[in-house]
This record gives sequence, C-alpha cells and structure tokens, in this order.
Amino acid sequence: MTECKCSQESNIEVFSPFSSEQLAQIDVIVAKYEAKPNYLIPILKETQEMFGYLPAQLQRHIALGINVPASQIFGVVTFYAFFNTVPRGKYLIKVCTGTACYVKGAMEIITKIESELGIKIGETTEDKKFTLEAVRCVGACGLAPAVLVGEDTHGIVTPGKIMDILRRYE
Repeated sequence: MTECKCSQESNIEVFSPFSSEQLAQIDVIVAKYEAKPNYLIPILKETQEMFGYLPAQLQRHIALGINVPASQIFGVVTFYAFFNTVPRGKYLIKVCTGTACYVKGAMEIITKIESELGIKIGETTEDKKFTLEAVRCVGACGLAPAVLVGEDTHGIVTPGKIMDILRRYE
C-alpha cells in the first residue's frame, strides 16, 4: 500500500474547521486506494460516509493526497447527485414532483413543509434534523402524492398530513 502524505504536505490551517486527526482519517482512506486518482469516486464516497458531506476543504485535502487539481475533485463532486457539499439533515425529505404527484398536490406539500420548517428546497433545518428535496419520481405513482422520509415511503400525502408524518421522525 502506498503511504498518503496528504497531511504532511498540506497546511492544516487552510483546512479548518477539520482537525489533524480528521484529516488523518482521510489519509487512511486515500492510502487504502494507494493514492491513485482512478479511485477518486470510492475515496469521495468513503470520505462522505465519514463526514456526511464533502466541503471544499476536504476536497482540497483529497486532491493533494492523490495529486490532482482540486478543480477536478470539485467537478466530480458537483457532477454526481449523490455527493453533497453542504451538511444534510438526519432525515432527507424527498417530495415526488413527477406528473402523478404534481397533479395531486406535491407543490402544496412542499409549500407546507417550507412554511412549517422554515427551509426551502435544498436546505436543512437549523437543528440538522431535516433536509428538503424535490425529486422527479419515486416510482410510487399509485400512492401519489408520495413523500420519502429517509427510507420510508408515505403515500397519498396531503398538506394537512405532512407535519404529522414528520413529527414521527423527531
């Protein structure tokens, strides 16, 4: 296995608020993949699993570790929807906006969630409990309008029911 010299070559202050111990955890991941750029996606995936998201500071640290420009890392992170550059809530709320759900009131559900939780699509509540997303289809047209909270699918949701559903996750 190739040793990663990420922490040794980087200026730790540039990467704050992450500690040297946290950066060393990334170094272990990079070393596991022998610091090879062709393993960028698994490196990013494991780093995100560890930290919950991939802010610019962590992207730059990985770039140093595998000897590629930080812009290349940023391009990959922003291209793939499964990578996040900002912290996410404990529960991801996905409101389906596919045709069946849209016609049956998905936008009213989104409006209710935004109003009650004080967030917009793509944002996370201050307590880091919920992140709201609008998605194109969840494959549950017979349950329209459908809302996913974490891994749970809720069907035939109305603006009047959505907050009762979300209270179950508090």
